[in-house]
Amino acid sequence: MRRRQLLGALGAAGATGLAGCTGDGGGAPGGNGSGTGDGASTTGTGTPWDLPDHVALTGLDAEPVVGPSPGEAPGLVVGFEDPSCTVCQRFEKNTWPRLESELVASGQVSFVYRVMPITYQWGKPATQALESTYAFALEAGQDRDAPAFWGLKDAYYTERERFASGDVLAETEAYLASETDLDAGAVVAAAREKRHDAAVQADLAAGNEAGVSATPTFFLFREGEFRTVIRGAQSYDVFATALGF
Repeated sequence: MRRRQLLGALGAAGATGLAGCTGDGGGAPGGNGSGTGDGASTTGTGTPWDLPDHVALTGLDAEPVVGPSPGEAPGLVVGFEDPSCTVCQRFEKNTWPRLESELVASGQVSFVYRVMPITYQWGKPATQALESTYAFALEAGQDRDAPAFWGLKDAYYTERERFASGDVLAETEAYLASETDLDAGAVVAAAREKRHDAAVQADLAAGNEAGVSATPTFFLFREGEFRTVIRGAQSYDVFATALGF
């Protein structure tokens, strides 16, 4: 794709929110995503920089991160996603694997995942489960790139039919029991009781203040400067160009 075409695509990505899932359950159920969810930490390749004053970054210290800590890599992507969103699933299937392998794993980009459950109803308990999983993982000594959290996030997209068609929390408990070392029953009990709802509400508040009206929505930063907003399941090249890679 030529640079002019890339810039045109980037302009479209930043100008419209119609490409994402909205609160009316936009997008058809089904399909598979893919992601690694290996939680591998990396070291930043650039000079550390201070995070700018931007509403999408509110409370960022409490958020899960894969790659270098925010401000330690040249680029930073903050994504607002919904586990039940089919457009998020397309991003996870078509864009995230290359974004992770080429820019995150190499230490050039930090990626922060924030929840925005606004699509299908099962996304709400799934979001509670993600936050409870993250909290329990931290208590167990895992870092912000906790494999349990990122693995569950990936599973919601790669095995969407499994979680969307039944009791999402029962399926989540089965996943956590088989794929992680966490106390799956305790995690899901916490999710059912919404013990970590404050984390969900913090993401919702940050997303609403930042103008997020559809998922996925990504805020991109480069070495302390806000670059742009990307909405929808845009290609790897759109992200790389916006970040200057």
